[in-house]
Amino acid sequence: MKRYAAFLKLMRLTLVVFLTLAFLNCTSEKINERTDETVNITDFLRQNDDYSMFLEMLEITNYSSFMNTYGTYTLFLPNNNAVKNYLADIGVASVKDVPLLNLQELVKLHILDQEVGTTAFTDGKIATPSQQGQYIITGAANIDGASSVTINKTAKITASNIKVGNGIIHIIDKVLRVADKTLAQTIEADQSLSLFTEALKATGWFEKLNQPLTSTTVDGKTTLSGHLTVLTETNEVFKAAGINSLADLKAKYSHLNDPLNPEDSLNLFVSYRVLPKLQYLADLAVSPSLETKAPLEVISVKLATGKILLNEETFNGVLEKGIPVNRPSSDITTSNGVVHSVEQNFFIKKRNPAPVYFDLGDQPEFRKLSAIFRKPGNYVALAKSLFTEVTWDGVDALTYVCAAKGSSSYQDRAWKGDVIEIFRFRNGNTQNIAFKTPVIIKGKYKVWVSYRWKSQKNPTVRAYFDGVALPRLINFQEQGVNNIDERVLESQGYKSHIEPFTNRFNSRLCGVIDVQTTGRHTITFESLSNPGDTAWMDVVEFRPINMDQLYPRLQSGGEGFAPLP
Repeated sequence: MKRYAAFLKLMRLTLVVFLTLAFLNCTSEKINERTDETVNITDFLRQNDDYSMFLEMLEITNYSSFMNTYGTYTLFLPNNNAVKNYLADIGVASVKDVPLLNLQELVKLHILDQEVGTTAFTDGKIATPSQQGQYIITGAANIDGASSVTINKTAKITASNIKVGNGIIHIIDKVLRVADKTLAQTIEADQSLSLFTEALKATGWFEKLNQPLTSTTVDGKTTLSGHLTVLTETNEVFKAAGINSLADLKAKYSHLNDPLNPEDSLNLFVSYRVLPKLQYLADLAVSPSLETKAPLEVISVKLATGKILLNEETFNGVLEKGIPVNRPSSDITTSNGVVHSVEQNFFIKKRNPAPVYFDLGDQPEFRKLSAIFRKPGNYVALAKSLFTEVTWDGVDALTYVCAAKGSSSYQDRAWKGDVIEIFRFRNGNTQNIAFKTPVIIKGKYKVWVSYRWKSQKNPTVRAYFDGVALPRLINFQEQGVNNIDERVLESQGYKSHIEPFTNRFNSRLCGVIDVQTTGRHTITFESLSNPGDTAWMDVVEFRPINMDQLYPRLQSGGEGFAPLP
């Protein structure tokens, strides 16, 4: 019995040791698996020899530590072969031979401060800029029957959407290059644009397009300004229009025989193709009209079957076909702007007043947040110091809300499903808020302001256009109605701006404005009461006075217009 008891005791001890070792072994495996799943970017590179050269770049530039901390980054990661080819191209033997400043700019070009998966790629600019400041361009290529995603028109993604603890990684087969040539230098380097280059030099625009960006630093934040966008024409496009030389261009357009004179038609021909700001194809596609450097002149834009058309208009029932933008030859990033190419020659077109539908939530600062902007169920609040085209009183943040479909708040019924949310629209918080409008062509317009109704604790508001008060007030406590004939309701200064109808939104006619100059203007809203609740604003419509003010109606929760009744 004693031997049997001792045997059992030994067996129990052996079993305990076995189970303990098994448990520790299993636990160790689980910990390792968990570590693999949550490894951050720098550690991912350390664990994969194929990317050791880019890791060396991170270490030399002192970026390896912050790329291993918490965050939501996107990394376009070149493999070692890509880095070796890059070093050969620039004529150096190793990563250490690249000047540090150049290496820092290069590394930052490959990193975005948001997670952007391939499902968010479009054929064009990614909304979020790189840490270097220049934008990443995506596209599609079909080589030998195989489709692939291209980055900046040169690199190909070989593996995508690799999830790591602090973001997402896309593997690319070439190192992305920082655009270091100006607009003028980039255009001059393209032999197919030699006549366009001559026109730039003859009019003085070459020097203007050769200027570097200017930087301003406020509170430690540096802002670059001076970006321009140029719509170029190739020699073939000129030839198709019967223009084969600078002499032909002068004969056709230089009515003062002085191209350097800003009032000369050839100077206007060129300045009409220069747009303020940085505007990629993705920006052109969502802009109804484009301000140009030709005084008071704009270019209208339409998107049709995937093509961007410039200046397509219907006059007296006759369609004047637009000028297509050549997509493959466009979206060329330069150090101070972006270059596009058009497929036909064109000149300044006389403009008639055209409607402008200004979605107040469509601000550059919101739009670049690709994971939030017009993604149902998302919102973000940003400090006023971040905005370039919105100003307001106080220190409260401005909130963008894209409501979830079927939301009980009914904010998803807004046009495009999003609204601007003002925390306290009153004195002491946000009493005045001003927005820079899109381009408005000179003429007379009726101004309609749409908002989300709330029964109490919401403001009465006055609108101002370029500092001039509009006569009719907006009472945010007045809800939409549809039990009155719509034309009678219109005569009283109200309408339902979206279809299908919801009483949660209302639209108020604030008055008639006479826009004296084509361009961007300012619309300001002043709270005249002291409510204690949030206020939501949807869209401002500028409709020409001779246009139907009810139709077309905007599509509730959608991007476009509702079908006509």
